[in-house]
Amino acid sequence: MTPYPTTEIAQKVVVALAVGLVVGLERQWAHKELGARTFALTALLGTLSWLVAPVFAVAALAGVFVLVGFANLRSLLADRTLETTTSVALLVTLVLGALIGQGHYFTAVSGALLCTGLLAWKTELTRLAGDLTLAEIRGGVLLGLIAFVVYPLLPNRYVDRWELINPRQAWVTIIILAGIAFLNYVLLRVYSGRGVYFSAVLGGLVNSTATVVELGRIVGGDGGQAMGTAVLLSAVAMLVRNLVLLAILAPVTALWAAGPMLAMAAVALGAGWRLRQPVPEVRPHLELGSPVSLRRVLGLGSIFVLIEVVGTLATRHAGWSGFLVVSVVGGSISSANTTAAAAALATAGRLTVPVAATATAAASMVSLLVNLVLARRATSRPVRRQLTAATLASLAVGLGALVLVYRP
Repeated sequence: MTPYPTTEIAQKVVVALAVGLVVGLERQWAHKELGARTFALTALLGTLSWLVAPVFAVAALAGVFVLVGFANLRSLLADRTLETTTSVALLVTLVLGALIGQGHYFTAVSGALLCTGLLAWKTELTRLAGDLTLAEIRGGVLLGLIAFVVYPLLPNRYVDRWELINPRQAWVTIIILAGIAFLNYVLLRVYSGRGVYFSAVLGGLVNSTATVVELGRIVGGDGGQAMGTAVLLSAVAMLVRNLVLLAILAPVTALWAAGPMLAMAAVALGAGWRLRQPVPEVRPHLELGSPVSLRRVLGLGSIFVLIEVVGTLATRHAGWSGFLVVSVVGGSISSANTTAAAAALATAGRLTVPVAATATAAASMVSLLVNLVLARRATSRPVRRQLTAATLASLAVGLGALVLVYRP
């Protein structure tokens, strides 16, 4: 029998123990009968049994099934409950160990982290599931449909003689926009009850303009002193979201836009810290609505396609300045859609990278101004002055950074 390479075996054993401990420590923290040592040994069992022979891995799986059966029987006799989640996690850990034995380290490690995350976020996931509405469940199903069913059916070519619309390329961007919006919305639903400032950040990731309106309704009046910081935190979240979106769709363009966008975010964050006030005793529930519904997805797609088509025509007839005008107008409607359109055109070679980066920054600047106008209605005069000064300072820094990096 050929001996196993010592270094390779040591590596597999260490990774198996680490994977088992990651999952097991969470179960130990949750005061379960099967804890860190059991999970670590189960992962090691999966690895070693596969190294001996695949048939031994099957035998190990049968043995773990027996262990799970005894553990559940004991729990059932003690307090009439079943350790279903822990049992499944133990079986998953054995499979992860077998994958390590085959050399699939990435699959095993990522699987262990995801498994641990699902176990650790039990409270948040339970609360989220209990609070879900039928519209939100349908939204999740719709997101899956547009990503895995509709997308493969679309033609990957321009469908018009002017070469303005490629359905599949446009649909990819819409999927990414909807997916990011839905993820941010889930975070908002789970964590928005932690306070006004926390809600401002999470709401800004979904829709900063709607967030400012909602915060004005909830914390305006007596809580208006907190609006200045809340609006600026929402602006920071919007700027970061747009930059991340740009990085996903057009990484090189994101590098050009990073300076102005992060500079504006830094100034807004610093000003928000300086303007912070005692937060009113409210737990805001922002009524933003699920961003993934048939109506919203169609609206999202229509806005994106409209900006992309108009931007393409403007670029053809007026050059880079034409698209910048479109981005300014688009920023007043949706800075995220305008960012996506700029990224799509840059990726297709219809815009230069500096112009696309500038368009993204310009759309974000316009969004900042729109939020300022909306916030002025829900704040006192001193707060309005401070918020105006902070917003203008952020815009000035962003414009200065653009001058340094932009060459038409």
